Amino acid sequence: MTDPVTLPDEVPVMPLPGALLFPHALLPLYIFEPRYRAMLQHALGENRMFCPALLRRQRSDWRSADDFHDVASAGLIRACVGRGDGTSNLILQGLQRVRFVGFRQEHPFPIAKIEPLETVPAASPAQTEALGRKVLALYNQFKGNGRQFPEKVDQYLADLRDPEMLADLMAATFISNPFRRQQLLEQLSVHERLRLVIRYLNEEDGDAAA
Repeated sequence: MTDPVTLPDEVPVMPLPGALLFPHALLPLYIFEPRYRAMLQHALGENRMFCPALLRRQRSDWRSADDFHDVASAGLIRACVGRGDGTSNLILQGLQRVRFVGFRQEHPFPIAKIEPLETVPAASPAQTEALGRKVLALYNQFKGNGRQFPEKVDQYLADLRDPEMLADLMAATFISNPFRRQQLLEQLSVHERLRLVIRYLNEEDGDAAA
């Protein structure tokens, strides 16, 4: 959907309860806390990138890097509208999975050294394509129930040939449990990621506790 973007060696991190970003997906954010207003200004002054990171279970806030997951997606600020009170609304676009391998600073906001994570290609492309077809069938079922992607994404998926992108967009849009989404974010095998997406989509009407 977008041209490749070269990632820097380090990016700011925004630890959040319940929100995380997938490659190719869009995440709207409202920036109001002073520490994250400072983070946003830092990101805008550098390369317009930062990483939302999911807080670990039983955490409502963070004190150190131990309080949030170390796998996230680097995101690019596609749009940012500042308000008169110093807060901002922005749209973040997911670029690539990364792992935090160290921190140049932790406060007032973390700045992490990152390593890009590459998806492991399928050993059996035919099996992966079959799983992709199952995911699309589930999506068509969701559409019949009135749940679907925005129109442009829906049109794009009609001709989608990228099972990795399909898995990530479905996970970002239709899987509600954040820890299940985190598990999918950390799963580097596209084949296993598709299997998990199918499992979790089928369970969405039941107990979503991971």
